[in-house]
Amino acid sequence: MADQPTSIDEVIALLATQNYVCDRALGTVGYLALELGKPIFLEGEAGVGKTEIAKALAAGLGRKLIRLQCYEGLDAASAIYEWNFAAQMVAIRTAEATGSADRAALQSELFSDDFLIRRPLLEAMQPDAAGAPVLLIDEVDRTDEPFEAFLLEALSDYQVTIPEIGTIKAQEPPIVVLTSNRTREVHDALKRRCLYHWVDYPSFARELEIVSARVPGASADLSAEIVAFIQSLRGEDLFKNPGVAETIDWARCLLALDTVSLSPEVISDTLGAVLKYQDDIAKVQGSEVGRILNDAREHLRKAS
Repeated sequence: MADQPTSIDEVIALLATQNYVCDRALGTVGYLALELGKPIFLEGEAGVGKTEIAKALAAGLGRKLIRLQCYEGLDAASAIYEWNFAAQMVAIRTAEATGSADRAALQSELFSDDFLIRRPLLEAMQPDAAGAPVLLIDEVDRTDEPFEAFLLEALSDYQVTIPEIGTIKAQEPPIVVLTSNRTREVHDALKRRCLYHWVDYPSFARELEIVSARVPGASADLSAEIVAFIQSLRGEDLFKNPGVAETIDWARCLLALDTVSLSPEVISDTLGAVLKYQDDIAKVQGSEVGRILNDAREHLRKAS
């Protein structure tokens, strides 16, 4: 377990050890969250690195990462716990077969810790020798308002209630990171409990630094061309702009193909690593690929 950072610069350095390139604004939010024990609410387009922040924070601190992947219809019970019904049925039949089925004792045993399956929120409330875990509540905008209301209560007191057992309160509150792709607005009451940060597409210099850190095998010239092309591509009228995740994936694909420099042909062949909608791919194929590549190279020429 690493020592908790005591300054903004230490947070930035901690994330850098996990190859996460962090600007000072995000480093400040991270430091304040650790210092004040407040959740972080990260909002931004898909693929800009929101989830990676939680992963890097957990790995850098040497803490367990617990991920609650949100989806439509997720309810509080599914996020907290469930009972192992199969094991309970075996226990009931065993008790009946041996004739030792004392009703009160059996009920107490069936709803004990031995038959409890911990889901992410309950798991995050458990003590851990390595320190409080990082609880990632991913894509909270996919849930509905009742679940938001439940989260509001759970994150206020860092406790959950299991009817058969009672209330379980965290001895040490987890480090909470919530993410949203902004498919809908999350209620203000939940945001007020958190430190908010908008994760935007990075600048050219920062994205180049990210590619260099994540794909060190790519040459400096190729990395610069990749980032310049992606940045130019984001200026097109696309249904879904490529995120940083796509930039990294594309760089790895090009490296696997032993690409030395971008060309319209290799770009067209690998567009599926960058764009995920056929309409977007059709829009930039052909002569458009050459135009965007020329724009990217012009940007590099002016920057040099």
